Amino acid sequence: MIAANESCTHSTFQNMENGSPSTSGSTRFPNIAYPGQISASRQTRQNAAYRTFRTVMAPDGSTSCPYAYLSSTQVEALAERTGAELVVKPMLLGGVFRALDVPQKLFSAHGAEKARHNANDLVRYAKLFGAEYSMPDGHPFRTVEALRAVLVAGTPLPLIHRIYRAYWVEGRDIGDREVLAQLLTETGHDAADVLAKIDAQEVKDDLRRRTDEAIERGVFGAPAFFVGDELFWGQDRIADVERALGGSPAAIASDGAFQHPVDFFFDYSSPFAYLGTVRASRQLGDHATWRPMLLGAVFKAIGQVMVPLYEMNEPKRKFMGADLMRQAATLDVPFKWPSRFPMNSILPLRVTLATGTESAEAKELVLRIFTAYWGEDRDISDPKVIAELATECGFDGEALVANASEQKQALFDATNAAVEAQAFGAPTTVVKPEGRPASLYWGSDRVDLAVAAARGRDELL
Repeated sequence: MIAANESCTHSTFQNMENGSPSTSGSTRFPNIAYPGQISASRQTRQNAAYRTFRTVMAPDGSTSCPYAYLSSTQVEALAERTGAELVVKPMLLGGVFRALDVPQKLFSAHGAEKARHNANDLVRYAKLFGAEYSMPDGHPFRTVEALRAVLVAGTPLPLIHRIYRAYWVEGRDIGDREVLAQLLTETGHDAADVLAKIDAQEVKDDLRRRTDEAIERGVFGAPAFFVGDELFWGQDRIADVERALGGSPAAIASDGAFQHPVDFFFDYSSPFAYLGTVRASRQLGDHATWRPMLLGAVFKAIGQVMVPLYEMNEPKRKFMGADLMRQAATLDVPFKWPSRFPMNSILPLRVTLATGTESAEAKELVLRIFTAYWGEDRDISDPKVIAELATECGFDGEALVANASEQKQALFDATNAAVEAQAFGAPTTVVKPEGRPASLYWGSDRVDLAVAAARGRDELL
C-alpha cells in the first residue's frame, strides 16, 4: 500500500541530519523507543520474509505531499521487481500532523536555505524518477474529498495516479468537485454515484480510522512504507524498501570522469555527517575539498535550533534511530548512539584544519575521529583522545592538540564559508559547475545525487 512516511512531514523533505535517536547501549533521550542492535544480514532475512509492503497515499487536506506523488510513480515497478504485494492505504496527513502537533504548512515554515534546497530536491527527484512535476501555484489544495472518493471507489491505482497527476503535473484543484468528477469519469467510474457517497458518515469514519491506524503504527509523514512492521519514510528510502524485500536496487548512474568541483562540509557532531563522510570518501575520493565547519555556529547564523533532534516528535525520533542503523549497516560501518550528546567538536575541528584535510593521512584522521565518536563512543572533546587518534594516523598528535588554538580564526572562516554556501545542516555537499550557480545537496542520503551531478549528470544540478 502506499504508505505515508516521508517527505511530507509534508511537502518538505526532512532528513534531520544533525541529531537523531540512539541505537543501543548508550545514554537515551526521554520518551524515545530505541531499536535493538541487529546485524544487517539478520535484518534483511527478517524483512525478506514479508512479501507485502504498504504505502500510505497522501494527498491530504491542507498538506498535500509532492514526495508521496513522486514515490507513487515508482512503487508498482518495485513490487513487480521483488514479487511483493502492494497494498495501498489512504490516510489524512493533516490528521496525522494534528495528532503530533506538526505545522500544517511545513513547507512554508522552513528558513530560506532549507526551503530553497527542498524545492530543488523535488525537481531533482522528479528527473531521477523520470516523472513530470510542477509545484502548483495554488498549493496546497483541499484533498479530503479526493481521499474519500478513492475509498468509495475501492482504492484503485488508476484513479490514484490520475488524482496525483492532476495535482502535481496539471496544477488542478482536486478539492473542486467538478474537477474530481472529471477525474473519476476519465478513469471509468460513475462520478455522480461516487460523489454522492463521499459525505456519508461511514466514509468519513473509514478515513478517520485509517488515519488513526497510521498514527498508531508510527507514521508521522508521507510517503510511508511498511515491510511487515518495519517503517520506511520518504521517496528517498525506496531503495531501502527494495532491499528489505530481498531485492537489489540499482545505484544512481554516474559513470564518467568528474566534471565539476565539489566542496564537502561536515562537523563531527552529526551522525549523518559521519555516514555522509564515509560515502564521500568512497565515491568522491580526492576530487572533493573536505571543509570542516562548526555546525552550531551555522545554526546560530541562520536562526536554526541547535539540536534538531529535540524538536522532533517521538515517532520521527524513533524512525531516525532505526534509519541511522540501516544506513550504517548498508555502509558496513560501526554505529551506536554516544553517551555524550551533543558533543563539543571545536577541538577536533581545529585539529582537522591544522592537518590541511588534503592528504590521505588527513582524510584518514577525519574518518578516524568520526568513528571514534559514532562507532566507539569516545569523548572527542578530550585532548588526550584527539592526540591519540592523530598519532594513530601518522601525525604528531600532542603537537597538533597543543597548537589547536591557533586555528580559531581558520574555523571561524571555514564556518562563514559554509554559511555563504547556504549550508543549513550537515553534511552539505556543494557542486560548483563553471559558469553556473553552485548546487547544494543536504544530507548523507544526498551524496549519491551530488556525485552523479559532479560526474556530468547536469539535470541533477
